[in-house]
Amino acid sequence: MAKMLLTGISSPNLLVIPTMPRFLALITIAIAVVCSNHASAVDSQASDHTALLSFKSCVWGNLSDWGSPKMCNWSGVTCDSRGRVIYLLLSNSNLTGVISPAIGNLSALRRLDLQSNQLSGSIPPELGMLSQLEELNLNINLLNGPIPEALGLLKSIAYLSMYGNNLTGSIPEAVVCNCSSLTHINLRTNSLTGEIPFSARCRLPYIKKIILYENRLVGTIPSSISNFTSLDWVLLQSNFLGGELPSQMFNTMPSLKYLYLSNNNFSSDGGNTNLEPFLASLVNCTSLEELGVDSNSIGGKIPPMIGNLSTNLTKIYLYDNKITGAIPHAIGNLPLLTDLCLEDNMLEGPIPSEIFQPRWLTRLVLANNQINGEIPKSIGLAQHLNIIHMSYNGLQGTIPGTLSNLTKLGYLVLDHNQLSGAIPPGLSCNMILDLSYNKLTGQIPTGVAGLSNLQLYLNLSSNLLEGPLPLEFGNMDKIQALDLSANKLSGAIPAQIKGCAGVEYVNLSRNFLQGTLPSSIGALPSSLHVLDVSFNRLTGMIPQSLQASPVLWFANFSYNNFTGEVSSEGAFANLTGDSFLGNPGLCGSILRMVSCRGKHGHLLYIAIIVVVAIAAGLLAMVCIVDHDLMNSCLRLTPLSIQLPHFRIGPDNAVGQKEGEHPRISYRELVDATDGFSEVNLIGKGGYGHVYRGVLHGGTEIAVKVLHQDQVGGEVIAGSFERECRVLRSIRHRNLIRVITACSTPDFKAVVLPFMPNGSLDGLVHGPPGGGGKPEGPRRLDLDLLLSVASDVAEGVAYLHHHAPVKVVHYDLKPSNVLLDADMTAVVSDFGISKLVAADARGPEMGEASMSVCNSITRLLQGSVGYIAPEYGLGGRPSTQGDVYSFGVMLLEMISGKRPTDVIAEEGHGLPEWARNRRLQHDVDAVVERSLPRDPPSVLPFGPPGREMEAVVVTELLELGVACSQLAPSMRPAMDDVAHEIACLRDGTWRKYRATDLKAIEQMKSNKH
Repeated sequence: MAKMLLTGISSPNLLVIPTMPRFLALITIAIAVVCSNHASAVDSQASDHTALLSFKSCVWGNLSDWGSPKMCNWSGVTCDSRGRVIYLLLSNSNLTGVISPAIGNLSALRRLDLQSNQLSGSIPPELGMLSQLEELNLNINLLNGPIPEALGLLKSIAYLSMYGNNLTGSIPEAVVCNCSSLTHINLRTNSLTGEIPFSARCRLPYIKKIILYENRLVGTIPSSISNFTSLDWVLLQSNFLGGELPSQMFNTMPSLKYLYLSNNNFSSDGGNTNLEPFLASLVNCTSLEELGVDSNSIGGKIPPMIGNLSTNLTKIYLYDNKITGAIPHAIGNLPLLTDLCLEDNMLEGPIPSEIFQPRWLTRLVLANNQINGEIPKSIGLAQHLNIIHMSYNGLQGTIPGTLSNLTKLGYLVLDHNQLSGAIPPGLSCNMILDLSYNKLTGQIPTGVAGLSNLQLYLNLSSNLLEGPLPLEFGNMDKIQALDLSANKLSGAIPAQIKGCAGVEYVNLSRNFLQGTLPSSIGALPSSLHVLDVSFNRLTGMIPQSLQASPVLWFANFSYNNFTGEVSSEGAFANLTGDSFLGNPGLCGSILRMVSCRGKHGHLLYIAIIVVVAIAAGLLAMVCIVDHDLMNSCLRLTPLSIQLPHFRIGPDNAVGQKEGEHPRISYRELVDATDGFSEVNLIGKGGYGHVYRGVLHGGTEIAVKVLHQDQVGGEVIAGSFERECRVLRSIRHRNLIRVITACSTPDFKAVVLPFMPNGSLDGLVHGPPGGGGKPEGPRRLDLDLLLSVASDVAEGVAYLHHHAPVKVVHYDLKPSNVLLDADMTAVVSDFGISKLVAADARGPEMGEASMSVCNSITRLLQGSVGYIAPEYGLGGRPSTQGDVYSFGVMLLEMISGKRPTDVIAEEGHGLPEWARNRRLQHDVDAVVERSLPRDPPSVLPFGPPGREMEAVVVTELLELGVACSQLAPSMRPAMDDVAHEIACLRDGTWRKYRATDLKAIEQMKSNKH
């Protein structure tokens, strides 16, 4: 034994240490192992330290403490007990720059959260080296390029989310199929293409949430999804998916809560005629809470078995489809239903009374269908109803008095039906009450007139209401718009109307109101934008108090019995004689109004004009006999164009008083334009050329000459007829005013005022220079942007909502918006417009509308980049299409980018560009890039000013995105758009500018 201790031991598991006792040997071995592990840990910590510093070197942001000796104390960094980095959480850290590939060396990392920053560039494939990673969150950044296939190596990943970027390309199959631990995948709001890559080999036993909406995915929903039995969220809306709605896919998913397939191209079973197989497959989804299949053009009837769906179901969205038949009674079997949205379909039959049985029903939207019958009295049972929208149907009978039981009602919209009888006295709303375009009779109840909580508007127009205006209207101190036009109301306008302290729009036109216009209406404090009292029996003088309004920009006093002199000062400086037509007792200095000084000689003047007109007529007859037709011009409504006649006052076919604009011969147009020379060519369009001209008296004009050799004479004649028809029926300060028209068999032209400041296109992009690039800086500052946007919105809102006939413009774009000498924007070019027949216009209007519609189907409906998506799918003409075009145009004004350029450069349109900027909090960059800044020596812009600019641009971006939604039903009405911009311009921005100017004056006084 002693010898063995002295000589050592030979063994494969022990070191031979001849001179050291065995226990000392073991201690030495243990120390060596510990030192080896320590060295390894030190090396790993050093590697993590180096990786973090490499990450910092590629970004800028809130990482000021990333330099202290202790790496684990840096903001956003969490280490484990060994000093290894396991969490890197830097959301909302104002980071810019790119993600360094070195981050792949953080081999112990479990969570990486970089969401809500401004990181750009591509996602490094080296992230696939993070074998321990369980959560990857890159949401809301500026990342682009494809998703690296190397991310499929993340075997431990459970949470993968990259939404709100600009990622492109297809979704790698390896990423969604190899990562078997995935519970949550969120790639929404990107630009991903290709099919959903869940192949048959995918095994995702833990997957709960698949969120892929707002991309460009195509194809069908993979059948393998039926194997993911733990799913509770499937959100695939707003893509280009298609095929039949799956009928066997979801019946194995008892945990499914949210299913959204909206805004795709799905159809129902049986050649798009049968919804039952799809809905039947959802019966086993006993946890289902929300179902969205809207905006797919799905056909078929809603089967009664819809009442067998989950008792947890709260929201059903089936709007904007082609669903037919009646609403089934069984829908009342869903006890927790809160939202039922079935608008924009072809539903018919009555509203079932059972629909109001769910006690939590909050939102019922049935608008734009063919529903008839009466509104059930059981509506009063739904005590939580907040939104009732049933406009544009065939509802009949009276408005049930049980609506008075609904104390939480915010929106009651029943316009464009055939409702009759009196308005229930107890109706109560706090946002919108719209009963317009029905057959309601009787007086306006004092309770309805006194809705002090009503915040947006009351619209009772186009009914058969009679009697006086209740004094209680003065209680509506929050209301913003009041429309009682086209009724049989009588009596005086009560002075109490001044109590409507926040009202911006008042329309009392086309009634039998008498007496004077109360001076109190001019005392509305800095709010009244629009006042229309035309076509009544009002007398006396127009109150001078109206002139003091700082925001009144439109007023119409026409066709009353007003008398006295009207000043052109104050708010009336914005008006023309068009606002005072049909009041022979009025005179004043307003443009195109009879001068008070020339009043006594007015009859003699008329007599002279009559004599001259007769002589001119005789001379014209001689000229027609002796000259070729090419030397004469016909009036705007020649016999060959039978336009319907709408009585809107003693105007001629172009909406001007006879004699105000004499005929202009073809020879005069030739002389004015130097023979239509290229030098005077100021614009080209799909239907013709526009030339600048100067008449012999020095008046500048624009002559729009229609092509006779393109597309065919029939289309050109149709375009000419449409433009004449539209110009005949509309008048508004923000719509082009026609001077005259010239029509012969071989020549057709419309003569318009010359707009010295060109078009909005030139204002946004500058005049074309070398190579087609803009010359000089953009001149569209935020003040002018708001002014032009407001002008265009008001003009289009008039076309959609207030013109004698509703007009769909069809081709809204910057080149069709002209700017007069005062930079007022005017919408022009109605060559492919459509007049929309109102139900009371008679057969003549219906035929005209149909002929226009038929000719339009052979044309491109609008311009590329501005065309509403539904038009490309054969959608019918609609005002929502104009709203889409306006939204794109607004985004173009903000960004300075043409929509076609964005499509070519980024692969998507301006709406997506704006949505990404809004999500990525990139508004400051948009302000800097898009809008010219005043020199610092002139305007003391500091951080507060910059912040206010960002607020305004953000509001405009959001409005542009809202207008350009893919689903037409999701876009706001043009009236609401105009109101929003006006509030922004005259509220938020005007207050800021007033404060800013005050600061300038203070700065100047300090210098002196």
